[in-house]
Amino acid sequence: MNVKAADIDRDGDLDLVIAMEFGANRLLLNDGSGRFADASERLPRAARDSEEIALADFDADGDLDVAVANEDDLKQELYLNDGRGQFRDASARLRIRVKANAVVAADLDGDRRPDLFFGGDKVSALMVNRGRARFEDVSFDRLPERYGANQDVAVGDIDADGDPDLVLANEDANQIYLNDGKGGFALAPAASLPRAARPEESRDAEVFDVDGDGDLDLFFANVRLWNQNAVAQNRLLLNDGKGAFTDATAVWLPAREESAVSAEPVDVDGDGRLDLVLGTLRIDGTKIGPGPIRVLKNSGSAFVEVTDAWLPAGTIAAGFDVAVGDFDGDKRPDLFVASRGSPDVYLRGR
Repeated sequence: MNVKAADIDRDGDLDLVIAMEFGANRLLLNDGSGRFADASERLPRAARDSEEIALADFDADGDLDVAVANEDDLKQELYLNDGRGQFRDASARLRIRVKANAVVAADLDGDRRPDLFFGGDKVSALMVNRGRARFEDVSFDRLPERYGANQDVAVGDIDADGDPDLVLANEDANQIYLNDGKGGFALAPAASLPRAARPEESRDAEVFDVDGDGDLDLFFANVRLWNQNAVAQNRLLLNDGKGAFTDATAVWLPAREESAVSAEPVDVDGDGRLDLVLGTLRIDGTKIGPGPIRVLKNSGSAFVEVTDAWLPAGTIAAGFDVAVGDFDGDKRPDLFVASRGSPDVYLRGR
């Protein structure tokens, strides 16, 4: 369902942590040349409904720990790293019951410790790190009362006031939570986030500077799975610099109603602009299968599809997530696509 790339065992290369739906999560360790060995036995072996992963040094000991969002079993997970990539289960420190599809780690209250936000179905949770990976649930005091059916959360300073805000990709209506500078959040005015003409069933939110004007814009990957009236066209919203957005979908994106379940900004061609790699699905009713992986080049005024030039012909996956990194040490971006129910795809940059 999700993959994160980071140096887990502190040997100088990028490893992979993979969230498995109704299965034990996986850890793949890199040998430095881009070849991976299965080291999943280093993680606790609980088989839960794992949906998304967040990595951060929660206990301030100099290595990366793992938080996992769980949906159907309502049990969020916390794994603490011993410094060599061996993990112990500290999930009891997250005493919340949230049907979570998403999790992000960021210093949300300005105390230089990574906190956790779990995006859930109608109810979300904000866990403040009080030090050494000891968390306090402050959801009722610091989160808006209006929730969506959340699928993904992105972090960025949307309104340029110096603190991190939250962008929620929801199955109903997308939302922005604005930070008050102290880790308290308020729902952004509806007028600042234009809605599509038809309902959106968004699965991924990406926050990055699309047009090079120095502020953070929004990309939503949209599907048509549960709501047959939903628009499967992806959306791009441009920031005015103060957190109010204009819908630039028609100008910037290819007109295609194809269910994209993930997106990853990456400068594939080295021109200084962030392009997009998309994971898509083939959907038949409520059954899903592998769809094309797509590459969209940022020309500076539009995203243009260049898939045929950048990927091997016929590359498909049920691409629920994409990780980008220099896995083989050649200073070129490589791709790992986490494919639900079908083989994952590993692509080396040439």
